Amino acid sequence: MSRTRTAILAAMALVAGATGAAVAAAPADVGIAAIPCTVDYKVQSQWNTGFTAAVTITNNSAAKSSWAVKWSYAGNQQVTSGWNAKITQSGTAVTAVNETYNGTLGTGSSVSFGFNGSYSGTNAIPTSFTLDGVTCNVDDGGGTGPGPGTPSTRVDNPYAGARVYVNPEWSAKAAAETGGSRISSQPTGVWLDRIAAINGVNGGMGLRAHLDAALQQKGTGELVVQLVIYNLPGRDCAALASNGELGPTEIDRYKTAYIDPIAAILADTKYAGLRIVTTVEIDSLPNLVTNTGSRPTATAACDVMKANGNYIKGVGYALGKLGDVPNVYNYVDAGHHGWIGWDDNFGASADVFKQAATAEGATVNDVHGFITNTANYSALKENNFTINDTVAGKSVRESKWVDWNRYTDELSFAQAFRNQLVTVGFPSGIGMLIDTSRNGWGGSARPAGPGATTTVDTYVDGGRYDRRIHVGNWCNQSGAGLGERPTAAPAAGIDAYVWMKPPGESDGSSSAIPNDEGKGFDRMCDPTYTGNPRNNNNLSGALANSPLSGHWFSAQFQELMRNAYPAL
Repeated sequence: MSRTRTAILAAMALVAGATGAAVAAAPADVGIAAIPCTVDYKVQSQWNTGFTAAVTITNNSAAKSSWAVKWSYAGNQQVTSGWNAKITQSGTAVTAVNETYNGTLGTGSSVSFGFNGSYSGTNAIPTSFTLDGVTCNVDDGGGTGPGPGTPSTRVDNPYAGARVYVNPEWSAKAAAETGGSRISSQPTGVWLDRIAAINGVNGGMGLRAHLDAALQQKGTGELVVQLVIYNLPGRDCAALASNGELGPTEIDRYKTAYIDPIAAILADTKYAGLRIVTTVEIDSLPNLVTNTGSRPTATAACDVMKANGNYIKGVGYALGKLGDVPNVYNYVDAGHHGWIGWDDNFGASADVFKQAATAEGATVNDVHGFITNTANYSALKENNFTINDTVAGKSVRESKWVDWNRYTDELSFAQAFRNQLVTVGFPSGIGMLIDTSRNGWGGSARPAGPGATTTVDTYVDGGRYDRRIHVGNWCNQSGAGLGERPTAAPAAGIDAYVWMKPPGESDGSSSAIPNDEGKGFDRMCDPTYTGNPRNNNNLSGALANSPLSGHWFSAQFQELMRNAYPAL
């Protein structure tokens, strides 16, 4: 990553001078090289209601091509104007980002900027600063083999050289199934899909309980914990099965009752030695591109969320708050190839992601990467045809299945979309995750080779691994199988294959079920439904007798094992 960061959680020591200057003081017993960055914040002049401050940053870590400094005020100080940096403020939180001419910050190099501000009462000096998420002015301690609560060095790929947390609750359900012990030790994501999930629902494990269990699994090695941050206002405006508890306008509650408590727990020094991967708000931002305005797939609910901006604000706020925790690695959900792989959606989606990543005080440096295919079924790699093939004078893109998409599978899409994200301004070191929990498509229905070359449709349909009726089908798909097992760094630009969606957890109920979880009934989960514009009016392909989203679905779990590829 361009923002190589050392995971440090400690308070900064400051020495206040008689002139009103605050100078960062390094511990006397360590060399400067042990401190990843220093920040010198000085109040140059002050009067009854205002002040002028100068800030100097020194980078002692890897060279940077861009930088972002953050701090928070204890009082009501407000930045009014600045120079040599783009400075924004949200509440007490301030973010200063480089200008185009001073983004380069080499190892041992410094950069300065200044600003004017207003205040009333006292003008307290900030007590903690971060540079690209790393706490400055604090020794990182050095050493190797961190213990459970010992800060570990920030890395380019959090999955490299690390084990991944096995959720005991999911593992027990999997092991209780006939044959389930074959996969019950696999790591899966922990879904925080409502405020109550933070403390635990119906006696289940809350966030702290999962993190405490992760410390036990960690031992003296490295361990990744995978969390799904999933509770936006007006959540999933195009899919009723996964609607959430917060109404379209409840952005303040999302911030204070959901994101803030999660961030506070993750910032506990007890968990500083864990590598915490967050999957941020699946199936949200792409909706603003594909399901709004004059498009045939538009919904009134998605139009509302685009107009009020709360998806953008919510994702930006989450990235900023969680990105301030040095051992958190944010991965933003990026849909899948059968959603944003078309020309109309590809570039526009990257632009929306950039907008969200620079909202509410966040910067692109708060994004470690992106995840595709979360809780979806798109095949990882179609080997029996390529997007460049031509059959009977027609391109594969003209087939009913591909339907002019630029991509035939998830791996090619993820790698190409990564390049597009870098083009719009994300750091060149971002990595991609691909959820392979349900995209194996194995068993007897898996084609052994290309289809007949009679027509482009017989060629594609006869050879494709993905056996869905339509690529837009997403709910409890019949015939699906477990995909590639979780693996670190499996391909260029890919940080890991992951099982972010726990196999066996339903996508939604096949009929209406009253509940207090805010989850509606989506006809796409009904096997008798004949479709809508999002799946070109085809049958839904869903399994029958399914429970509410997130609830255990034994029949699906058994089918996923039966059709696993690679086979169990």
